[in-house]
Amino acid sequence: MKKFILLLGALTLMILMFTACGKKQSTEESNVIKIGVFEPVTGANAGGAKWEIEGIKLANKLYPEVLGKKIELVIVDNKSDKVEAANAAARLVDKEKVAAIIGSYGSSLSMAGGETFKNSKVPAVAASATNPMVTVGNDFYSRVCFIDPFQGTVMANYAFNQLKAKKVAIVQEVSNDYAVGLAKFFTDDFKKLTGDDKSILTVANYNTGDTDFTAQLTNIKGLNPDVIFAPGNFTESAALIKQARQLGITVPIIGGDTWETQEFIDIGGKEVEGAIFSTFFDAAKPATKETEKFLQAFKKEFPDKEPAGVSALGYDAYLLIIEAIKRANSTDPEKIKEEINKTKDFMGAAGVVNFDENRNAIKSAVIKQVKDGKFVYLDTVEPKK
Repeated sequence: MKKFILLLGALTLMILMFTACGKKQSTEESNVIKIGVFEPVTGANAGGAKWEIEGIKLANKLYPEVLGKKIELVIVDNKSDKVEAANAAARLVDKEKVAAIIGSYGSSLSMAGGETFKNSKVPAVAASATNPMVTVGNDFYSRVCFIDPFQGTVMANYAFNQLKAKKVAIVQEVSNDYAVGLAKFFTDDFKKLTGDDKSILTVANYNTGDTDFTAQLTNIKGLNPDVIFAPGNFTESAALIKQARQLGITVPIIGGDTWETQEFIDIGGKEVEGAIFSTFFDAAKPATKETEKFLQAFKKEFPDKEPAGVSALGYDAYLLIIEAIKRANSTDPEKIKEEINKTKDFMGAAGVVNFDENRNAIKSAVIKQVKDGKFVYLDTVEPKK
């Protein structure tokens, strides 16, 4: 009996110790707010995601706390793969218990995680995913960038009005939802501008990871277009342009926001000189006071780099979430989501954010060109009121 009493006492003591540890752990966790970073750290989209993550980390360094609590970034790798993206999304909400999520670079990857975020009722803010389907029917997803219908219109107008194109050939990364969507919006607007259903001479396809575009480009060369529109990932796009120039194709080649990475220039070399694309941001033209703060901090952190548009957008996605947490005065994901969706006149590094009915940012587009191995500003296009 005495042994039993001693054993019971020992067990009681152990339970009290574990309970105390549990309370301590709970208290520690309550002093931390987790924000998920849902990005392709590896794979085909890693180069662009790297710039986006740099912007997010910079914002976290400048604004490390909210509601008196430390903000912890939980970075998961969706590996530039739709299946892996769904798994990464589940990890963030089920295991990491994040309050909100930033990402992903790559619209396909954002869409792959979107259903999980919606079902788990955890808000996500895309920094640079431009396909309109990312947010449609999902009020737990919003974004701080413009969407492809606007970007397609911008580039169709540029081709028609500035480059005086009447006939265009399209080369699209057919396995990439972003590229296919942007090509469609460009096509629809260019046909309206020309009044000619045959103004798109051909639509050539390739897959992510392809390295030889000879067949597509040889056919396009024979059609003699005025301009080539080539939406796709920066790696394949740079290689495609390089091969086009080597085949003697001299017409302007234009594209979208994914081209604004240093890797595009590194891969394409002198052959991507003159390439023209739409993007989100120009460091030479600060849009807000937050732009200046971002630029100063970026220069200090990365003295040998120029900030990409997606870096500014990653920074903005973080700040927009922090502002929503402040207004909600809560770390409850659903309350945060409600405040995110009420966002109005948010002053970000990449400009002012107001949402349309699908929580897409209504913002201007910037057009740039590769010149002397750098991205050079050409124009700013405002959205129609």
